[in-house]
Amino acid sequence: MKYTEKISNKLNELLEKTYDAEKGYKLAAEKVEVPAVKEFLNDKVKQRYTFGHELKTEIREYGELPDKGGSFKGDLHRTWMNLTSTLTGNETERILEEVERGEKASLQQYDEILDDKEMTLPPSTEQLLRSQRNAIQAALNTSKMYESIVS
Repeated sequence: MKYTEKISNKLNELLEKTYDAEKGYKLAAEKVEVPAVKEFLNDKVKQRYTFGHELKTEIREYGELPDKGGSFKGDLHRTWMNLTSTLTGNETERILEEVERGEKASLQQYDEILDDKEMTLPPSTEQLLRSQRNAIQAALNTSKMYESIVS
């Protein structure tokens, strides 16, 4: 079985977003002083690295080429995070708010792919996306918990 062009494009967009999230988490981990939050963020760096490799493997499995690198929009978001973290009083809280915003956007992108009735995903791809989506939801929940602690 081969991916349709639409599936291939959507998965490559997801891969790009995964690269952006990995870079964003790395930046956030460098800026945070709270040890538990820093550990959480570093775990998410590793998780997104793994997500990227899983997506690339899945894309190749179905005869397509994965995209490389992140997006311009992701670069802008990280620049904005850099700027706002220098201007705000509670840097950790602000960074966690940005993590939540990014995770919500990721969840929306996963949901759009998984709920698209015009695409028929191979079972392995659907399973991978559901697993990654659930891990992102868990990260969002953890981020909210940390934010309530540091605020």
